[in-house]
Amino acid sequence: MKIVITKPHWQVITLGILAGMRSMSAPAITSKMLSHHHSKRLERSSLNFMQSAKTANILSVMALGEFVGDKMPSAPDRIALPAIISRSISGAIAGASIYKASRGNLYAGAILGSVTAVAATFGSFYLRKTMVKHANLIDPIIGSIEDAIVLGTGLGLAETV
Repeated sequence: MKIVITKPHWQVITLGILAGMRSMSAPAITSKMLSHHHSKRLERSSLNFMQSAKTANILSVMALGEFVGDKMPSAPDRIALPAIISRSISGAIAGASIYKASRGNLYAGAILGSVTAVAATFGSFYLRKTMVKHANLIDPIIGSIEDAIVLGTGLGLAETV
C-alpha cells in the first residue's frame, strides 16, 4: 500500500513528543507505519531500514522493554545527558523518516523531531515529578499512565497513515 502523509509536520511533532516520553516509542511507531506503507523515497536512502518489518518488530520489543525498565528504581532520569541524547536521536530518526517518505526535507524532519523530543523530555519529566508530588501516587503509577498515553497516541498515529 502506498504511503500518504498529508501533514508530516504534525506527525513528526507528535513522534517527537513521544520520543521525549519514551525514547524507543518514536522509532518503533515510525518503523511500524513505514513497514506497512512503503515509500519509494526511502528505498535508496540510509533510512530504508525503517521500512523493514524486522526492524519494526525489533524496535517494538525494545519499546516494550523500555516501558518495563522505566518503572525500575534504578532507571536514570530522562534528563540525564545520555538520555537526552538518545531521545534527540530517536526524534531525529523518526522525523527524518517521515519527512523523507512524504517528499519533505530529511534534515528539516530530523531537526523538528529532535528539537521536539528534547523539549518534551524536559516537559514530561517535570510534569511527571509534579504529578507524583501532588497526586499522592507512586512514580510507577504515573509512569504507567504515561505508558498508556504513549501507546494510545502511537496506535492512533499509526492509524492515520
